[in-house]
Formats: sequence, structure tokens, C-alpha cells
Amino acid sequence: MPTLFRFVVTLVILAGIVYGAMFALVMFVEPRKAEMSVRIPPEKLNPKK
Repeated sequence: MPTLFRFVVTLVILAGIVYGAMFALVMFVEPRKAEMSVRIPPEKLNPKK
């Protein structure tokens, strides 16, 4: 049983680290807002059948 307990504790600690990293990203990283434009060729707008 001690081996299983150590394994579960290790998984809980790793999950806590991952959760903490995700929380830090949400709190401290701001997305950049930028205008975006995409050129569409005229052939795509009016396809010939």
C-alpha cells in the first residue's frame, strides 16, 4: 500500500503544478489584440460552374 499511496500523492502534486501553471497563464498573460485582414481571390467569390 505505501507504493500506491506514493504514486497517488505524486499524481496529485503533478496535477497541482499543472493547475497552478494554467492559473498563472490566465492571470498574468494578456492576449494581443490586432486587426487582421485576409485577401480572397475573386475566383473564390464567384466560382464558375
